[in-house]
Amino acid sequence: MPKKGKGKAKNTVNKAKHTKLMNRKINKVKLEKQLHKERLKAIIKKVNEQKEKT
Repeated sequence: MPKKGKGKAKNTVNKAKHTKLMNRKINKVKLEKQLHKERLKAIIKKVNEQKEKT
């Protein structure tokens, strides 16, 4: 049961920390996916340029 009266609501600190950590994890995964796509595009572009030269 939640606390009555004084103080702040139960578990708010833990929920805030959890949300912060999860957001950090989600942003990290998004960034990694984006960097991976950029690397692939660069490789494809380089290969296409080599094909055009030959």
